[in-house]
Amino acid sequence: MTIEIVSFAEGEAVLDWLPLARAIEAGHRLPPPLIEDVILRRGSDTLLNRSAWIDGLGIAVKAATVFPGNAKHGKPTIGGAVNLLSDEDGGIEAILDFQLVTKWKTAGDSLLGALRLARPDSREILVVGAGAVARTLLDAYSAGFPGARFTVWSRSRATAEALAAERSGVAVADDLAAAVGAADIVTSATMATDPVIRGEWLRPGTHLDLIGAYRPDMREADDEAIARARVFCDSRKTAGETGEFLRAEASGALREVVADFYEPDAMRRGDADEITLFKNGGGAHLDLMVSRHILTAWRAARG
Repeated sequence: MTIEIVSFAEGEAVLDWLPLARAIEAGHRLPPPLIEDVILRRGSDTLLNRSAWIDGLGIAVKAATVFPGNAKHGKPTIGGAVNLLSDEDGGIEAILDFQLVTKWKTAGDSLLGALRLARPDSREILVVGAGAVARTLLDAYSAGFPGARFTVWSRSRATAEALAAERSGVAVADDLAAAVGAADIVTSATMATDPVIRGEWLRPGTHLDLIGAYRPDMREADDEAIARARVFCDSRKTAGETGEFLRAEASGALREVVADFYEPDAMRRGDADEITLFKNGGGAHLDLMVSRHILTAWRAARG
């Protein structure tokens, strides 16, 4: 069997956001995944293996290394690859660039959540954070909500201005409370351990997309935001392991998670005035869905 290798540049050239979001949606119509994470550590260095197996789609093993000391030598601190294996015979089909899969999975997951839960006429979109994920969110949400106006806020105005300078028409917010209050969609990708978004700022009809909190000690939205919203997520399992949900459950603010992507009939907005909250928890099953879509698109482009 020939093992195909998909680089970042080759993958980027064949991908579009809406087909990717629909591929994630289609993946959730297949049987639930088997998922396992294994973490190995050597001092400050880490190896994270995330594995998923979905009947009918195949197997993905994403190996990611985090070597903080590399920065002193001008080397990337994060590396890795995704191995995609056949569901039919277990043979390895392809090796995909780690950064490619992670980029498109993260923003594609949130885009699908917004397509399901945000008002279709949403035009004011606020991006909280100004890192690499924020840049990808601008691309994904632009595809899903054409004609929308974007504003970015960051704790450091300089980083927000740098991001806005790269994108025509993107404004910079100084007052986060005012920016949240003016937005139809708020998408947040920060490393916050204490909430940066307060529920009192949210106006009726807002869709809140939370990406950044991936550990139990991290959180981007406060209890009032959770309590005021109808709460959804991509996966009850992965989102339930984040501080966003764990801390809100402990305080009593999180009373119910309405649905995740495996419950498509319930994954929808009830009325125009309700506040919807989507927690992007990620997971190896999403790496598998996205990797399979990338490989299919890459093969089609090659004829």
